[in-house]
Amino acid sequence: MPEGRIIRALSGFYEVRTETGTVSCRARGKFRLDGRTPLVGDLVEVQPTEAGKGVLRALLPRKNCFVRPAVANVDALVLLAANVNPVTDPFLVDRVAVIAEHVGCGVIVCVNKCDLDRGDALAAAFSRNTGYPVLRTSAETGEGVEELRALIRGKTVAFTGNSGVGKSSLLNRLAPELDLAVGEVSERLGRGRHTTRHIELFDVGDETYIADTPGFSSFDLTQMRPIRKNELQACFPEFRPYLGECRFDDCTHRKEPGCAVLDALGRGEIAPSRHESYLKLYEISASYKEWELE
Repeated sequence: MPEGRIIRALSGFYEVRTETGTVSCRARGKFRLDGRTPLVGDLVEVQPTEAGKGVLRALLPRKNCFVRPAVANVDALVLLAANVNPVTDPFLVDRVAVIAEHVGCGVIVCVNKCDLDRGDALAAAFSRNTGYPVLRTSAETGEGVEELRALIRGKTVAFTGNSGVGKSSLLNRLAPELDLAVGEVSERLGRGRHTTRHIELFDVGDETYIADTPGFSSFDLTQMRPIRKNELQACFPEFRPYLGECRFDDCTHRKEPGCAVLDALGRGEIAPSRHESYLKLYEISASYKEWELE
């Protein structure tokens, strides 16, 4: 039975890219009975029914998935931030990065619109011992575009960022054939209008697929699986070298004496903004009831 990848989902139809072409499919009723929903990015088995049409017979195992945006099997999230028109709240990027870490998805940070503002503080915070590739990018000048192209080659990636941060413009610079609509940024409100209406994987060659998403507001943080407070520490890669080195085994890395993470923070090995985000996220995780974590 042919296998393929769902590249678009709309109104109950799924476009599946196979070795022989694209097939428009309906899902079998058993998916509804099982409570499973095929997602863009899913690897599937297809039963052809007629020319260019078929039925989704099976979902192959996923390595990860997100709820909103509804996309699966993502190798890396490309998180766009900017320090100008509009200014990105670092906590928002940190929170999405933590979600990616929790489901085993890589993270690439792009400080965009660098032709207008270099975003030194943003770049420094995400570069400090996180292991994340951090690029300065500009759709206007092309800075960082080829480096980004090399980083995502052969991967399935999702671009996301606050509205108006320049996702569609950067994607158009990466792959002009996409010709994505670009929203204007309101000078008065300091934010952009969403231009992406659905999730779609774009094949840009070299076995590279790009999912454009409508921004952080549709990256519905409330819909993600809650993270236990004791699991949160591992979602900050710069904390990991110090985990297990604290005086107390149950250290929360907030204010305990002998905390190796706090010591590293004091030495400048962890960015203060990242630790502040950890404290905010810890309070969120601590607020969950046990039944919400099951």
